[in-house]
Amino acid sequence: MAEDALPATNSSPEWLGEIKKWNEQATVVTPINIILLSLFVFLVYYRLRPSPPATLPKGPAPVVFQNFTPRTLLKYNGENGQPVYLAVKTKVYDVTPGRNFYGPGGPYENFAGRDATRGLACQSFDEDMLTKDLDGPLDDCNDLDSEQRENLNGWVERFDDKYLVVGKLMAYDAKSL
Repeated sequence: MAEDALPATNSSPEWLGEIKKWNEQATVVTPINIILLSLFVFLVYYRLRPSPPATLPKGPAPVVFQNFTPRTLLKYNGENGQPVYLAVKTKVYDVTPGRNFYGPGGPYENFAGRDATRGLACQSFDEDMLTKDLDGPLDDCNDLDSEQRENLNGWVERFDDKYLVVGKLMAYDAKSL
C-alpha cells in the first residue's frame, strides 16, 4: 500500500524506506497523547491559576475607655460570656486573657468585677476585703502599712505590663444623675 507510493530507487537505504513508511502510518492524535496533553494543560492551569486573596482573622471588638462605679463594674465578672474586669487603685483592667485565674472557678474569682485593691495589698481572698457598699465611697487604703503598699505596687506593675486598662473606677455620685 504505502510501498507503491515510494519510488523504487537503489540509492535509498532500506531503513530510510521503513521510516517513511512508519511516518505515513503514524498519527499524532492517539489516546495516550490526548491524555498526556490533558494532564499537561491541567498542571499548567493548577500552577498558574489565581489564588483567592488572603483574609485576616477578625480582631477583637474595640474596647472603649469608660468610667465605672463599683455597681457597674460588678457585671464584668466573667459569667455568661462577659469579659473579666477588676480594679486596682482606681484603674480597671481587662483580665479576660487570665480568665483561668480571675474568672469563675479561678483562685482569684472573688476579685472579678470588683475593686481588688485591698485584697491584693493584704494578700487575702476574704470577702471582708471587698467593697460592701457599692454606692458608697471608694476605699482609699490609707491604713495600709509600707509592706502592704509595696505589695500593692508590685501588683499594679504586673497588671500594667500584662493587661489592658479599660477604664477608671469612681465612686457612685447620685448628684450627677
